[in-house]
Amino acid sequence: MSKNKILVLGAGYGGVHAAKKLAKKYKKNEDVEVTIIDRNPYHTLMTELHEVAGGRVHPESVQVELSKIFSKSKINVVTDTIEKVDTDNKKVTTTYGEYSYDYLVVGTGSEPAFFGVPGVKENGFTLWSFEDAIRIREHIQSMFAKAAMERNASKRKEMLTFVVAGSGFTGIEMAGELIEWKNRLAREYNVDLKEVRLMVVEAMGTILNMLDRKQADKAESYMTKKGVELLKNSPIVEVTDKKVVLKSGEEISTSTLIWTCGIQANQEAKEYGLKTARAGRLQTNEYMQAVGKKDVFVVGDMAYFEEKEGQGTPQIVEAAVQTADTVVKNIVASIEEKEMKKFEGKYHGFMVSIGGKYCVASLMGVKMSGFFAMVMKHIINMHYLLGVNDVHAIYNYLKHEFFSIEDNRSIMRGHLASKANRLWLVPLRIYIGCLWTIEGLKKLLGDTSWKAMWDSNSLSQFVDKIKIGSDSWITAGNVKMPFTWLHDATTGASAATETVTEFAKPIIKEVPGWYASIMQIMMPNPEVAVWFQRIVVLMEIGMGLCLIVGLFTFIWSCVSAGMVINFILCAMAGWEILWFFFVSIALMGGAGRTFGLDYYLMPWINKVISEFWMGKKQPIYKQTILVENESAQL
Repeated sequence: MSKNKILVLGAGYGGVHAAKKLAKKYKKNEDVEVTIIDRNPYHTLMTELHEVAGGRVHPESVQVELSKIFSKSKINVVTDTIEKVDTDNKKVTTTYGEYSYDYLVVGTGSEPAFFGVPGVKENGFTLWSFEDAIRIREHIQSMFAKAAMERNASKRKEMLTFVVAGSGFTGIEMAGELIEWKNRLAREYNVDLKEVRLMVVEAMGTILNMLDRKQADKAESYMTKKGVELLKNSPIVEVTDKKVVLKSGEEISTSTLIWTCGIQANQEAKEYGLKTARAGRLQTNEYMQAVGKKDVFVVGDMAYFEEKEGQGTPQIVEAAVQTADTVVKNIVASIEEKEMKKFEGKYHGFMVSIGGKYCVASLMGVKMSGFFAMVMKHIINMHYLLGVNDVHAIYNYLKHEFFSIEDNRSIMRGHLASKANRLWLVPLRIYIGCLWTIEGLKKLLGDTSWKAMWDSNSLSQFVDKIKIGSDSWITAGNVKMPFTWLHDATTGASAATETVTEFAKPIIKEVPGWYASIMQIMMPNPEVAVWFQRIVVLMEIGMGLCLIVGLFTFIWSCVSAGMVINFILCAMAGWEILWFFFVSIALMGGAGRTFGLDYYLMPWINKVISEFWMGKKQPIYKQTILVENESAQL
């Protein structure tokens, strides 16, 4: 039986989601082969590009390597440029190879539309790729750098005027980033902030037309308050390298026009031999099949299917994911000769962030703005990333959006990103390590031997007194836990009382019933209890020594906090033990990476785990050659 070859073109939202679902479905089926081709070795988070262009996050934050996404799957990843798609002969030709298919998934995405406006393509900046974002970022920085040295007021005004054309998602979000970034740039390059001019130019009479007017008005009010000039009913008719000309005849002197006025299907799709629809998108039926080609499916921005008359599938992430779900179901149905499923778009709303601190949203009929809207945006982003690359992607997202953020450009401001020298934690780490070691040794030797040691008059007497006493926590039959079921009927009450009196003024007088039930399962009899005590002793000594040398500091700090909670719930600890708890929390901030073994060990462990979990990174040319050779052998 020959293999069913599924070829996915494009690693956008729809393509990646389709490939992930197919990989999961056919994980153990060797009769199905899935290959994804993209010119980039990474999946770009298109909805976050404005954050890179606006200098809020590091560039790598919007990239998720395909090798990591598909490291644990059977997906063949090809980094190559698509040269030709022959849907009649079921072949796709790339710069370095040729791939045949049984099922083709087209998800090559969209590109900016210029609507025939002269000079836009040559003189404007688009924001539709990672490279676009980097170009905008570098250009804006260069404008501030040049303006700082420019003595001619009119030239300086031109350099410091930044125009965003279009007031959709991308345009408003880009303007929002500039609102916040201009403050840092003005300070960094010693430019008068009052000379910086931000403008949004819109051909229509309203902004954010995908939102209801109330939410759009909130966004407009926020931007106006922040000094953005909103020019509505102002179509652009010409762009040069020094100015933008409006239909009214007004000219705006600027060296920076960021064009976000619209998108169209990737123009290469015209060569696929498939029926096209509005804006060059590929016409599909209700099963997301390209019209006239039952073995070609379309996902994401490329797909055009009218769910309602005159309304095609929206070009948003949620639609891309849902079209991919339908395509996967129907490819599976075709392979298994079952009935196909019709596409049903279910969209939960829209949200637009204006910088890192403000957002307007309409989700499932609920209208939000400000802090809670931004929280929902982050939650939705993380939900998507969880499906792309598990917790690894979420960790990176949190790191870039909160832990490494600069200039307080997040809803948490700089509270989660404040950086301090870990050197000041070193004495605290060593001190708490010594205390835990001492606590463990006291339990190991017993209070009697411990007191006798320190009452010695000479070093020789001190050494002679070092021995495990009868009241040691590790001695068989010596139960220290204050649980009545661990003692016999005649001595249980007194034993429990004696144990409790060893700890001055416990925070709680008796063990909560629910916790006692758990402990009874863990320590049903005195023999098990003694072994449990031995583990506690070993953990305290081991934890103390590890904290002293800075080994696995985060883990042992968590254990330290957990043991404090355990002792409190067991009614064995007074208020002074809370000091251990809060110190443990403080030490979680990387205390072992300064003058500790974690400095050497953790980078090595991270590397080993990353290579095991995500696979060892290979040069792109080796990845491409590998798949090319495999294809040649088939």
